[in-house]
Amino acid sequence: MGEDTDATARIDAYIAGLEPPFGAAISHIREVVRAAAPQAEEVITYAMPGIAFEGALVSYFAFKKHCSFFPMGNAVFEGMADEIAPWRTSTGTLQFPPDALPPDALITRMVQARLEENIAKAEARKVKRRKK
Repeated sequence: MGEDTDATARIDAYIAGLEPPFGAAISHIREVVRAAAPQAEEVITYAMPGIAFEGALVSYFAFKKHCSFFPMGNAVFEGMADEIAPWRTSTGTLQFPPDALPPDALITRMVQARLEENIAKAEARKVKRRKK
């Protein structure tokens, strides 16, 4: 069984075990994230469901009273202050109630920004290796 298949099965089981408002919210976030980066594979990162391409891209999780979207750092939030203002943020986290999800377009932009970051980092590593 491949790593992606194992992660997908674990994420399926995780979502199935969530209470309805949280399960529906996390399932929706998962769909949006996967559509935004179809080339990415599902992973478990920091014990949370997420996706990776050239390294971890984003993860998401349901807590007791809210859901969180983790874009693996604050850089992705730059230039989005007005758009993310309705939700609580913490270092590298966008928090929201399960009945007030961020718009799909905002999540898609964050995933795509992270994808661009990871691709640029991978290219820089390749260039650095060639110079050695």
